[in-house]
Amino acid sequence: MPKYPVGNADQISNGTLVHAQAAGRDLCIARTDDGEFFAIDDACTHEEASLSDGDLLGREIQCPLHNSRFDLATGAVRGLPATEPTRSYSTAVGDDGVLYVEIEA
Repeated sequence: MPKYPVGNADQISNGTLVHAQAAGRDLCIARTDDGEFFAIDDACTHEEASLSDGDLLGREIQCPLHNSRFDLATGAVRGLPATEPTRSYSTAVGDDGVLYVEIEA
């Protein structure tokens, strides 16, 4: 599966969300308080709000519009009103310090 660079890993602080683009997709990149990276589609499946503007709650993200919650590892819905999961993507930090996201072509 192709890997796409989305930024330098050391420039993303623990406990933050950032917007990135790769392979024509808008992504929400999350770095949890313990330094783990996750990537999901940036749009909430409920009403298209940008998840990167939301809140990071452990390994979940909360939408800024209506508080839908998603599991960062799987994209599964963890809180209504969203009922459809979002896509999640594998991440890896390369030897070059760059964060890569795997996106199926």
